[in-house]
Amino acid sequence: MPKYKKVLLKLSGEALLNGKKDGIIDFEFVDTLAKQIKRCVDDGVSMGIVIGGGNIWRGAGKEINRTRADHMGMLATVINSLAVQSVLEDNGVDARTMTALQMNQVAEPYIRNKAVTHMSKGRVVIIACGSGNPYFSTDTAAVLRAAELGAEVVLFAKNIDGVYSADPKKDPNAVKYDEMKYDDIIHNDLAVIDSTASTFGRDNKLPILIFGLNDPENIYRAVNGETLGTIVHI
Repeated sequence: MPKYKKVLLKLSGEALLNGKKDGIIDFEFVDTLAKQIKRCVDDGVSMGIVIGGGNIWRGAGKEINRTRADHMGMLATVINSLAVQSVLEDNGVDARTMTALQMNQVAEPYIRNKAVTHMSKGRVVIIACGSGNPYFSTDTAAVLRAAELGAEVVLFAKNIDGVYSADPKKDPNAVKYDEMKYDDIIHNDLAVIDSTASTFGRDNKLPILIFGLNDPENIYRAVNGETLGTIVHI
């Protein structure tokens, strides 16, 4: 029985590449993710997904201004979202991509009430273009959409299995936390998620679970309340 009945899953663009150096999406790996998402949906879980675009575009330096670079990043999230939608559909999952920037020939515009309706009918809603605003990360967009859609928790699937006291790759004495408060992340300037996302989550009393995507089944385990990663709360 799932612990959470409505969740918002945040996937980074890099997660779709799965560490490969060639191409932009590892479709075999995405297929394993889709199968775990299907397990959740089959158990009655309503799911929204926010996807980043870092596997395609990570911004630019002085040659492109920040606003335009962020808009290019939003377009990258659309490519990723459509790819994930296609793989979900191949696995028998009804899914819709909704974009914060209007591109009606490609996907539906993100409208909160319409997204809620899709989710109530068992459809996975994939939200592209972040919040639609430059200077805001997809981490922040994930927490924002979770609050809008009434999600019980935000699941941050990352390439690290939780929050540590220091970078575990650099410090062998780094300690992993099973749980922590938002204020600890904010005051200690821990970069595991965007600081704006942390502040928004704290202010809206919305818990987030940060866990590793090294095993795609962790998505299913997280939804079912198994102990993994780091839970962050007020």
